[in-house]
Amino acid sequence: MQLTDHRDIAADPATVWAAILNPEVLKACVPGCESMTGTPEEGFEAVVVQKVGPVKARFTGAVKLSDMVPGKSVNITGEGKGGPAGFAKGGARVELAPEGNGTRLTYTVEANVGGKIAQLGSRIIDGFAKKMADQFFENFKAALEPAEAETVVADAADAVAEDGAEPKKGWFKRLVGG
Repeated sequence: MQLTDHRDIAADPATVWAAILNPEVLKACVPGCESMTGTPEEGFEAVVVQKVGPVKARFTGAVKLSDMVPGKSVNITGEGKGGPAGFAKGGARVELAPEGNGTRLTYTVEANVGGKIAQLGSRIIDGFAKKMADQFFENFKAALEPAEAETVVADAADAVAEDGAEPKKGWFKRLVGG
């Protein structure tokens, strides 16, 4: 299964790039992710629990980043084992480009499964893979863009922060100090 799509994110490319390399951001964005550790240079280890059709499994696996062009593009590949449920392998080519006041994140995702999960049929698997990719990139976009209410609160905080206090920021902005 292969899927290509894009998201326009209201954040500059440097902020988006920093988020792609941050294990805490990735953990928050991957549906069902219980843990994510590691570094961009050495790769990440993750534990993800997912239900595909009637099969629920805990996948443990590794994610590697390669062909990095800082601030522009990266290949993300991963493989997870779900015990008797089978395995999942996949990858994504992610490209960033300035778009207006933000960033256009374009991605091409490829996924393969084997074992018990593969017996569910390509229609179920393809639908699940598309849903997972869409959900990850929507979560990623949301992590970088403050919600409307949070923006209103932050704007109000800016207006009343006359005492020199630092204005409130979204959780990712606080994390990376942006």
